[in-house]
Formats: sequence, structure tokens, C-alpha cells
Amino acid sequence: MTGLSEVSLGHYLAVAAVLFTIGVFGIFANRRNVIVILMSVELILLAVNINLVAFSAFLHQVAGQIFAMIVLTVAAAEAAVGLAILVTFFRNRGDISVDDAAQMKG
Repeated sequence: MTGLSEVSLGHYLAVAAVLFTIGVFGIFANRRNVIVILMSVELILLAVNINLVAFSAFLHQVAGQIFAMIVLTVAAAEAAVGLAILVTFFRNRGDISVDDAAQMKG
């Protein structure tokens, strides 16, 4: 018997869809601040991880959880490299505006 306290696959997919939408909206709405763009990308990756783990549990397979760990590793590396680039860019320019980043082209 299903009660009100049971969380189904649809609930996980709804939360993931909301997080994905917030992440995409954050990228398109704020094109000036690089930190907000990086946080929005992290939200999108979190939504992907929720979907992977939810389907993995629903299908009783471990592959989705393994892929989620790989995505977490890539997200951590992306955050570390992105923040290192931002710190270097801030030291050289004194600002981290996205408009100024276009001047980095060679």
C-alpha cells in the first residue's frame, strides 16, 4: 500500500527538473558574473546526478550510481580549474566580469 510518505521516481525527476531549470535560467539570466555561471553549471550537474541515482535505484542496477560518481569527479575538477582560472584572471585584471574575459582571446 502506498502512503503519503513514500517518495516515488516521479518525485526525484521533478526535483531534478526544477534544479536543471534553475541552472539553465541562471546561465542565461546572468551573463556578467562568472561565479554565478559556475554555480549554475554545478546545479545542472546535480540534476543529472539525481536522475542517474534515481533511475539506478528504480531499475535495481548499479551503473547509474557509478556514472554519478564519475560526474561528481568531473564536477569537482571543473570547479577547481574554473576557480583557479578566475583567481588568476582577477589578479591580472582586478575584475571577473564575463565581458572582460573576451579579451583573453589570442
